[in-house]
Amino acid sequence: MEKVRLGRTNLLVTKLGWGGIPIQRVEEREAVSVVRAVVEMGVDLLDTARGYTNSEHRIGLALQRTKRSVILSTKSSVRSAKIHNDVLESLKQLKVKKINIYHLHGVSTFEEYETVMAPGGGYEGLKRARDEGLIDHIGLTSHNLRVLERAIADGHFDVVMACYSFLEPDALQKVFPLAREKDIGILTMKPFSGGVIEEASPALRFVLSTTNIVPIPGSETLERARENWKIFTEGYSLTEKDKERIEAIKKEFDCQFCRRCDYCQPCSENIKIQFAIGLKSMVKRMGPNIQEHKWVMDVVEKARHCSDCGECLPRCPYHLPIPDLIKENLTWFDSLRSEKRDQL
Repeated sequence: MEKVRLGRTNLLVTKLGWGGIPIQRVEEREAVSVVRAVVEMGVDLLDTARGYTNSEHRIGLALQRTKRSVILSTKSSVRSAKIHNDVLESLKQLKVKKINIYHLHGVSTFEEYETVMAPGGGYEGLKRARDEGLIDHIGLTSHNLRVLERAIADGHFDVVMACYSFLEPDALQKVFPLAREKDIGILTMKPFSGGVIEEASPALRFVLSTTNIVPIPGSETLERARENWKIFTEGYSLTEKDKERIEAIKKEFDCQFCRRCDYCQPCSENIKIQFAIGLKSMVKRMGPNIQEHKWVMDVVEKARHCSDCGECLPRCPYHLPIPDLIKENLTWFDSLRSEKRDQL
């Protein structure tokens, strides 16, 4: 079973990790069973976040029911030193005395990066938590590769997390080599591109075949967890069939899938375009109660202000019909909300 050293943290973890988003979508008993099963299989890095509603709590319950030790990775979107309060809450929910890796979550613009790194920013709060022995290592996650490159170059972080799949392979070219050069650990999220890729085999084999990274696919069912583990343990060299499916899926989503590069920004209406285009994927990952998340509804309401000005279109290197995709997603989201109201 292959192990990966997470850079200068010197943490040795199984090459296949696990992500805590999906267990929000099922009942607590099932969620706890899935986490326990994943750990008993041999996964020893679990990733979650304060923003994943009940995920930390459910992982904490599961870990009380297993004797196996794991590396815990969690995160907070708080941008100020008050992130220290979230560290305390994470410890409480996870039912542990120390968290191995604590990330600044989703730092996706240079303005946000400057905020978290400034005096009184989130990085300062995490340094305090580290000095107090509440966390071991500080990480940063981002959907923006340019922000990750800046963070890696500055050298303040022990671990970074980037999107990486065969639909989003760009981190392989620059982010990964830069991180390895600085001896920074690499976790990769969205191996299925946020649920867009439905076939686990080619998707997992693609990311697992990349050296010195740890992908963290999530699973809310025992069936999917076992399928992912089977792919991992049986070997992950890409077969000819895998390669054919990868090319077919890439062609299918060629002018439909947002790679989260943010080259389309800034938007004159301050719309977070990558989230507006990825709305269906977010609902699939976070569950039907996603509308209870204020930040999601903020994205939706801001997207309604799209003026169809077209300024974003020539900036997109993938030639996506951005205004059309935004409108299509809003229509779909409103229909989903209407159906849910009718069921009440």
